[in-house]
Amino acid sequence: MNLTGGIVLFASLWFLTLFCVMPIGQRSQADAGLVVHGTHAGAPEGLNWRRKLIWTTAITSAIWAVLAWIILGGIITRADISQLDQLIR
Repeated sequence: MNLTGGIVLFASLWFLTLFCVMPIGQRSQADAGLVVHGTHAGAPEGLNWRRKLIWTTAITSAIWAVLAWIILGGIITRADISQLDQLIR
């Protein structure tokens, strides 16, 4: 894995993790009892973006570190992946 591959892997994992973290602990405007006129009652209320982004970055960093260790350590190589189609047959 080169620098560009590492950055692309991190960015892909970061956005995937963000979409998994976003709904955790979310309260709707209806739950809070403060529905803003013109919005849906199910719209989020008081979403704490900074906290979500910090958690997303921390989780992504841990996942990326494990994957980088697996790739750079040679635990799983391209040759191993190319032989996976033989297992399916």
